[in-house]
Amino acid sequence: MKKESYMMSHGYNPEWSEGSVKPPIFQTSTFVFKNAAEGKRFFEVAYGKSTLNKDEQLGLIYSRINNPNMEILEERLSILEDSEDAAAFESGMSAISTTMLAYVKPGDTILFSNPTYGGTHSFAHNFLSNIGVNIISFHSDSTFDEIIKKLENGNLDKSLKMIYVETPANPTNALIDLDLVKKIKERFFKKYGNEIVTVVDNTYLGPIWQNPLKFGADVVCYSATKFLNGHSDVIAGAIMGSKEKVSKVKNLRTFLGSMIAPYTAWLLTRSLETLHVRMQYQLENTVRIVDFLSKNGKIKKVFYPGLKSMGKRQLKIYNNQCVAGGAMIGFEVKGNENSAFKVLNSLKLIKLAVSLGSNESLAQHPHSMTHCDVPDDVKKKIGISDGLIRLSVGIENSDDIINDLSQALSKI
Repeated sequence: MKKESYMMSHGYNPEWSEGSVKPPIFQTSTFVFKNAAEGKRFFEVAYGKSTLNKDEQLGLIYSRINNPNMEILEERLSILEDSEDAAAFESGMSAISTTMLAYVKPGDTILFSNPTYGGTHSFAHNFLSNIGVNIISFHSDSTFDEIIKKLENGNLDKSLKMIYVETPANPTNALIDLDLVKKIKERFFKKYGNEIVTVVDNTYLGPIWQNPLKFGADVVCYSATKFLNGHSDVIAGAIMGSKEKVSKVKNLRTFLGSMIAPYTAWLLTRSLETLHVRMQYQLENTVRIVDFLSKNGKIKKVFYPGLKSMGKRQLKIYNNQCVAGGAMIGFEVKGNENSAFKVLNSLKLIKLAVSLGSNESLAQHPHSMTHCDVPDDVKKKIGISDGLIRLSVGIENSDDIINDLSQALSKI
C-alpha cells in the first residue's frame, strides 16, 4: 500500500479497545505488570541491561518511557519517513536539543548550516557554545573545499561529530546540498574514522516533498507543530532514522523527560491522517501565489525552491533532492522594515503570527521576530533583510489569499 493508506491503521487494532475505530487516549502515568518477572524483564530491556529477543516486544512500563499513544504515533511517523524508528517529543526544540545533546559533548564540533530556525540558532550558538561545543557555520553557497578548509584551518576536523542542516532554510528557502553533506561526512570518516552524525531539519518539505534519509542523512527532525499537525493547536516534535541512531536519543529523552504526552500524541496521530491532502492543496495554492508575487512590482525578490531566480546551483539541488517546493514563501518588499510592517499590518485574511504549516495562512517578519537573536551582520550575509516577509500558505481559496496580498502590497 501507499504510505498514506498503510499509515491510517498501522500500530492499532480496534479489538484492543472495545472495537473503537480510533485509538483511545491512554491518559495514565503507569501500567500494571502481569507478574514480577514480567516487570523485571521490561526494565532490563528499557535500561539497556538486555536486548529484545526475536519477535519480543518491550511491554508498557511508565509513560515517561512508553505509552500506547506515543508508540502508535511513532510507528506511523516511521512509515511516512521510510525510517526504521521514530521518537516523538513535546516540542520541535526538545527534539532538536535532545538529539544534539545525545551526540555531542564539550570539545566536539558541529558543522551548522545558516540560516536555521531562530530557536535552533540560539540553542547552538548560545547554549552549546557556552558549554564548549564548537559551532562552525556554512551556508548554501559554500563549496566543499571552502568547508573543508574552514574546519582544517581551525584544527576542528578531528573533533567533528555532527553535521546539522536545515533545508530549505528558514526563512530564505535556500537549499543545502545533501550530497555535499554526505561527501563531507565520508571524507572525515575515511581520514579519522570518527563517527559523524548528520541531522536534517525536514520541517518545510517533509515527509512528502523531500526524504533526506535517501541521501545518506542519519536523523531527520521536525517541528511537528507545523505541517505534520497543521492545525495550530499542538506543540510537538519528532525525529526519524535508524533504530541505532534513534535509540540513543530515546534513551536520553527518558531521563530528560521530554517525551510527548498521550493527548498530544493522540491529536498528532489524528492530524497525520489528512497530511497528504493538506500539503497537496497548500502546494497548489502556493504555486499560484508565487506566480502572483513574482509579477508584482512592489516585490524585490521571491524566495521559493525551484524558481530560476534562486540561481543555477539552487535549481540543480532542487531538481536532485526535492519533489516539490512546498508551501513556504519568502518575499522581499521594496523599501525597508517600515514597508514590510505596512504590508503585515494591512493583511485581513492572512494572520500576522509566527509558526507555519497550518490550515490558515500566516505571515511574519523574520528580521525582527523569529530571527531577532541572529546578529545583524549574519542576517545581512544570509539574506534576512528587514524587508523580508515569510508567508506560510494555508488552505483558504488561493484567489482570496492573492487578493489579500494585493491590497496589502498596494499600501506601499
